[in-house]
Amino acid sequence: MPSSFTQEPYRVACPFFMPTSKLEDGGWLHPSRLPLGGGWSGHCSAPGHEGVEPTNAELRELCNLGYAAGCPRLPGERPYDALRFSIASDRGDRLRMWFVCESGHRPAGYGILEYDLSLGQWISSHSDPRLQRMAECYLQSYLLHRIRPAATGFTSSTTTS
Repeated sequence: MPSSFTQEPYRVACPFFMPTSKLEDGGWLHPSRLPLGGGWSGHCSAPGHEGVEPTNAELRELCNLGYAAGCPRLPGERPYDALRFSIASDRGDRLRMWFVCESGHRPAGYGILEYDLSLGQWISSHSDPRLQRMAECYLQSYLLHRIRPAATGFTSSTTTS
């Protein structure tokens, strides 16, 4: 597994961002290090701004990164500022994922979600549709890297005769 998914616990995303599709060319230097394992396009779900599509700059600098204090749509009162995701365990058919909700750079809630690969469904999910959708995006990115290792395209300099 690529270390960016198993060793980096600092993955955060704006809790009001509702990702809808993978953003292949968002201009990030290392997209696999982003909170959801890659860049995503989507829409805002902040109260009073539901469905607003962020600009490319907002997607790049705010939505995909969390702690979006510069966002004009971010509510002053909110249960948390950012979400973090990490794979807790990968045991073949079963994946366990940690999530942490943060407020003021401190934990404000946490839990574990579980996915069964053989059934193609969540065994445990979250009641907040935004958090659940972000977990699905993170899982999708993780699985792409799990299937396609970081060394893809690597060619050896040694040849056999």
